[in-house]
Amino acid sequence: MMVNEALMWNMQWLSRVAVALGGFLIFVGIMMIGIFVLVFFSVVNPSMFESDQIRMLSLGAMLAIGVLDLVSGIIIRRR
Repeated sequence: MMVNEALMWNMQWLSRVAVALGGFLIFVGIMMIGIFVLVFFSVVNPSMFESDQIRMLSLGAMLAIGVLDLVSGIIIRRR
């Protein structure tokens, strides 16, 4: 019986992590769509992102989002 309880707890924890990652990725996706719309309609000038520091920061953020997306996909696939 003890193994069954540990397995149930593990599945509940995994489910909570998947929900949290999914919510975060939905939020980030909405923000990215919003930024695209602002740039598309020339509300924001994209040339302000041309400095090397800001470019590296945004590249790192995109990489982190991609890794989180991969991890959430693996978690959801295992469920």
